[in-house]
Amino acid sequence: MTNDNYTGITTGTIATACSLAALDTILGTSDIACVEVETPKNTLDILIDKCESISDESACAVAHKNPYNDPDVTVGLDIVSTVELFDKTDETSNVIITGGEGVGLITKPGLQIPVGDYAINPIPRQMIIKNLSSKIPEGKVAKVTISIPEGKNIAKKTMNPKLGIIDGISILGTTGIARSMSSDAYKNSIVKQIDVAIASNIDNLVFVPGNIGEKLALNKLNVKKEQIIQTGNFVGFMFEEAAKRGIKEFTFFGHMGKVIKVAGGIFDTKHAVADGRREIMVAHAALCGVDIKHLQMLFDSKTTDDMMSILDELEVSVEVSNSIAQAIKDRCMQRFELDLDVILVDMQGNYLNDNMEMEK
Repeated sequence: MTNDNYTGITTGTIATACSLAALDTILGTSDIACVEVETPKNTLDILIDKCESISDESACAVAHKNPYNDPDVTVGLDIVSTVELFDKTDETSNVIITGGEGVGLITKPGLQIPVGDYAINPIPRQMIIKNLSSKIPEGKVAKVTISIPEGKNIAKKTMNPKLGIIDGISILGTTGIARSMSSDAYKNSIVKQIDVAIASNIDNLVFVPGNIGEKLALNKLNVKKEQIIQTGNFVGFMFEEAAKRGIKEFTFFGHMGKVIKVAGGIFDTKHAVADGRREIMVAHAALCGVDIKHLQMLFDSKTTDDMMSILDELEVSVEVSNSIAQAIKDRCMQRFELDLDVILVDMQGNYLNDNMEMEK
């Protein structure tokens, strides 16, 4: 098992462990409390919650993901593997893997799994095959069905519906070990939005910080949900990945309080990483001629909405917003050579700048 609070085990590792435990039960091992799983990085001992025999040649096992230092919606979920042995009739693999209840189904191209298959990623599939193959009796094939009873409900809290993965969550993992949300694993999960859009030939993309930005964009702009890409806090990473994939221009739409940070060169917008909102606002207000008294009021404000109220009273809010929007464009051109159409809004979706290009 892992030794710190910052790592856990992936759903792929748990699915493999349950598959092993179920196969061992068929082969006559009793009272299985723990199995040894070989992952791409190392060997892990995984606790099994329950095993039971279904028939002479079928069994199922259940385990769950323990908490670790990450807001992971799959923590505590039961993951179930049912294994059935059949007589082998051809030269195909001796392991067949499929999904059951609560495992998502792929409906859009651009992901690692083809359309129509279950969302069990390549590395978990490889792990299951590698760990089971040597134990399967000669002349037999093991059919492995992974299911997650609560997966369909939990999927609503994930990126899966946006990616076209329906009716469940995904079985994930590249190393067997789950790391915190700030890691490459999380970044790789959100960048799939871009891959799905490209594979579906969707253009006129709109990048937004998160769910609020997406809802406002759908309400205000003439766009479809499939065009919207959520960046989370990793604005710089997502813009860089877009550029790598040949995307040179798109719309960046969001609440002033979030996207203003990019005008100051802050491309990781997590509050704990950097803020700078009031400093950026004051700088642009000063450039637009706001006097020292009101600059101090802006600096003392708690929120960007409060700042915008002050600028509204001075009748310079649009001018300042245009200056900030242009600064965001300039920063992105300097760093990524991306041409952005920047749209800044308040919490009601009202436009704050008027130097955007997109038809509103």
